[in-house]
Amino acid sequence: MTRQTRIRAALVTATALVTAATALAGVSAAGSEKSRKPTEKQIAALFDGWNAALRTGDADVVADRYAEDAVLLPTVSNEVRTDRAGIVDYFEHFLQNKPVGKKVRTIVNVLDDNSAIDTGVYEFTLTDPDTGAKRVVEARYTYEYEKRGGQWKIVNHHSSAMPEG
Repeated sequence: MTRQTRIRAALVTATALVTAATALAGVSAAGSEKSRKPTEKQIAALFDGWNAALRTGDADVVADRYAEDAVLLPTVSNEVRTDRAGIVDYFEHFLQNKPVGKKVRTIVNVLDDNSAIDTGVYEFTLTDPDTGAKRVVEARYTYEYEKRGGQWKIVNHHSSAMPEG
């Protein structure tokens, strides 16, 4: 192999390496576009899905919004719920009151591509199953969300009645 042939081969190899590196960088950049941080509005809207699940009246549908290892500190129970069975049990009782939630104040912190916290104040209109009487309960809330398997799941949910109420 002549010196000129070796130089040409080295140039072809270098060009191929630069082209491959550029293509790989493009693929990496394209992949990172798919995992962009969610907006505060997108995280706040997760409540709407949870609230819609309440309106189904099906505790299993509500529990599907929670991760398998979620923790629920519920509004109207002293029992901390740390597994699906406990979460389903809580909602079987809570749903008897036909709750309809509405956010009063929301503060969202997007932590990264796969985790966020939504905290604030919400109110629930509850209907007594025996009398049909309605009452409104105002409570503080915190939802901690994680994206798992491509879906946003509640990993921690704390709700407590307002102390003044």
